[in-house]
Amino acid sequence: MLRRWLLIGALCATSVGFASVPGARARQQTTRAWLQSFPVKAGDLATIGENAYFILKPGYQITLEGLEDGKTVRLVVTVLADTKRIAGIDTRVVEERETRADALAEVSRNYFAIEKGTRNVYYFGEDVDVYTDGKVTNHESAWLHGMHATFGLMMPGTATVGLRYYQEMAPGVAMDRAEILSATRQVTTPAGTFANCLETEETTPLERGAREVKIYAPGIGLIRDGPLALTAHGRRAGVSTGPSPASR
Repeated sequence: MLRRWLLIGALCATSVGFASVPGARARQQTTRAWLQSFPVKAGDLATIGENAYFILKPGYQITLEGLEDGKTVRLVVTVLADTKRIAGIDTRVVEERETRADALAEVSRNYFAIEKGTRNVYYFGEDVDVYTDGKVTNHESAWLHGMHATFGLMMPGTATVGLRYYQEMAPGVAMDRAEILSATRQVTTPAGTFANCLETEETTPLERGAREVKIYAPGIGLIRDGPLALTAHGRRAGVSTGPSPASR
């Protein structure tokens, strides 16, 4: 989803039909093209790890807050101890819990795996619960790899300015894609000032004109998501996550 934190090939136990991201030749060829295929061996994927801008370790949590449409929005992103097997691949569950004006607005369980060598983080789908007045009203934007959808690249292990890649490929549902704009930003948030930050712009062919700028700090992860800015980060022991979307 553009709001937070896209080739179709079979995923099997021995090979996940994805192209390597990105050798020197790939970097030259992706100045304007969007990467859509990511060959990697299934055995090279893990559910725990990190690269410079994405931490996939149970207990790690970030909190972002800000004003959106005149309402106070709080987004808490937690790497859970849970895993989920999707089309033969074990993935790590990352929960996003969003409140608006102190009311629960959305809970999503996002599924990621990291490639051991390149440290590329791949995105295998999400289960979503959207809330209205305390009740689940829909599951908009939910998708899973292998169910009329294909995994995408969430965060490359080597961030190259100009690289463009699909994060989701669920036709008609979720087709977010990102372009790396800068790797040298200095950004100040309520949680501190961070140097050498990665700036990306997310768009989608499903919604003309939709655009979201996100910024990631080395060793921290997401620190700006549109109007939201980082207020806290670190390991949270014994975090209670409350109600979560049911596996579908």
